Amino acid sequence: MKTDELVSLLAAGEVAVPRRMLPSRLALATAAGLLASIALMLGLLGIRSDLPQAAMDPMFWVKIGFAGLLIVAGLLATWRLGRPGIKLGRLPPSTTALPVLLLWLLALASLSQATPSQRVTLLLGETWSSCAFLIALLAAPLLASTLWAMRGMAPTRLRLAGASAGLFSGSLAALVYSLHCPEMTAPFIALWYLLGVAIPTTLGAWLGPRLLHW
Repeated sequence: MKTDELVSLLAAGEVAVPRRMLPSRLALATAAGLLASIALMLGLLGIRSDLPQAAMDPMFWVKIGFAGLLIVAGLLATWRLGRPGIKLGRLPPSTTALPVLLLWLLALASLSQATPSQRVTLLLGETWSSCAFLIALLAAPLLASTLWAMRGMAPTRLRLAGASAGLFSGSLAALVYSLHCPEMTAPFIALWYLLGVAIPTTLGAWLGPRLLHW
């Protein structure tokens, strides 16, 4: 086909992107990144040996619920910002702020009932020095695959799009990491899990203008 014919064909609108291509691309990227993140967690860290017993503790489900709500927010933002001309809207910011606010309130309530020496333990736990780093590490394959998916979706607000990919990736990584993490206090989760999610979110915002332009 000659160049002039191709231009005419595109101008006529006869080349359409299948409706299911974009969600399929994002689903494929998410599945690949999640499998890689799980494999990385299993290879480096392993699942906590007392997981069945830990699942009986309500705080375990607080961790799961916190990560899950952030995943929903990140997915909605990624889906909307990945397409040109689509505004972010109000829902993703509200779904991001709500779980963070609720967790902070729970953490403050826990700290207010503890002695000064107990507060340090509640905040630092035993793994404070590695928690955020490990969440960010587990988010790396997810961020790479999500940015790949978004590049094919033709985003226009590149910094926000990259940040949403980072939020989605970091939240999924936090969910994966929770299967290993022994920490079960609200102050610890409110501080270090949130920092772990913030790292890939910030990295995504930095990478967005560099990798998502088209």
